Amino acid sequence: MDEYRKIADIIKERGYTVAFTGAGISVDSGIPAFRGGQGLWEKYDPMEYAHIRAFNSNPEKVWVMLHEMSGVILDAKPSPAHTALGELEKKGFLKAVITQNVDGLHQAAGNSNVIEYHGSHRWFICLSCSKRVPLTHDVVDLHPYPICEKCNRALKPDVVFFGESIPMEAIIKANEEAQRCKVMLIIGTSGVVYPAAEIPHISKSAGAIIVEINPEQTPFTSSITDYFLKGTASAVLPNILAYLK
Repeated sequence: MDEYRKIADIIKERGYTVAFTGAGISVDSGIPAFRGGQGLWEKYDPMEYAHIRAFNSNPEKVWVMLHEMSGVILDAKPSPAHTALGELEKKGFLKAVITQNVDGLHQAAGNSNVIEYHGSHRWFICLSCSKRVPLTHDVVDLHPYPICEKCNRALKPDVVFFGESIPMEAIIKANEEAQRCKVMLIIGTSGVVYPAAEIPHISKSAGAIIVEINPEQTPFTSSITDYFLKGTASAVLPNILAYLK
């Protein structure tokens, strides 16, 4: 389609491209989104299962959700969209991925400069001694939940829970890439989670062209998006990539 060629031409002409990704890019990898009909928050109240107070007061209850999420993430493989972004980096167009996702699939698909704004579920951390343990099936299957061998305290996925702050390093890196890029690809995100949703606005203010790839319109669409490509990331991104080969 002409719109795919148009976006490919823009990426070629302007060069420095950054992707800003959300849960939608991982749905094709079998990871449910948090919002929407099949979303995780339909099943688990985030204030009961994903707030840091809930984790600290009742890790056994919270681990019911974390066990399910951990198993899904362990089994997930990169989607065609993840793979396309990996190829865009290999070809020298894509310089960074700023992701709200915690599944590690961008790295698995070959992206090297991935800013994990909300942390990574591929690691567990002890809130007492900061010991980090990689996510494995052995860790996931510990009953009633994984504990730190040193502190005897529940290990927490190294992700940002409600009530926790975004890591300052992630904020700084994300803002730098947002300001540097000439093209920002917004992919599979609802645009309602802050402060992450501010990042594309930084790019727009700095003069970047904003390309949005989503099945439905979002708050970005009517405010900062220059080109809206309706569809899933796995359907759209490989088509753009085809014009860049």
